[in-house]
Amino acid sequence: MKFKLLCLAGLSCLAACQSKPVDEHHLPPPLTGTWKLVSSKVTIGKKVEATYPVKGQEMIKIFNGSHFAFFKHDTAHGKVTAPVYDSGAGTYTLNGTDYEEHLDYCNYRDWENKSFKFTLTLKNDTLTQKGIEKIDSLKVNQEIVEIYTKVR
Repeated sequence: MKFKLLCLAGLSCLAACQSKPVDEHHLPPPLTGTWKLVSSKVTIGKKVEATYPVKGQEMIKIFNGSHFAFFKHDTAHGKVTAPVYDSGAGTYTLNGTDYEEHLDYCNYRDWENKSFKFTLTLKNDTLTQKGIEKIDSLKVNQEIVEIYTKVR
């Protein structure tokens, strides 16, 4: 009898240790993670300007299920004539390719509490963000196109 109970306990332990099948509905969305900016351009009226890459700078953007953050800095740790450090963060919504950011935090404080609508396209490990940044009070009205590659 003791042997049967011991066998039953052992089998129960083995069954409990089995790996569970992957539930595809609970996998992180492909947007989740860290992305490195590889190129960007800004269009104001008919003028198109490549704004990245810039020698000696790097930028990343991080997404979780509801928030984003971006960071750009010079790679000389501020020990250059014109040190660079830009950052911002907030919430986002994504519906298909329609992406909207609400910028809650930004080192350019006049950009805080503003929302921007973009189109996101994701192909393999490349993310393209395109849309209009418009802030009437700052006389900002520009189209941006940013291309990122997935870091992890």
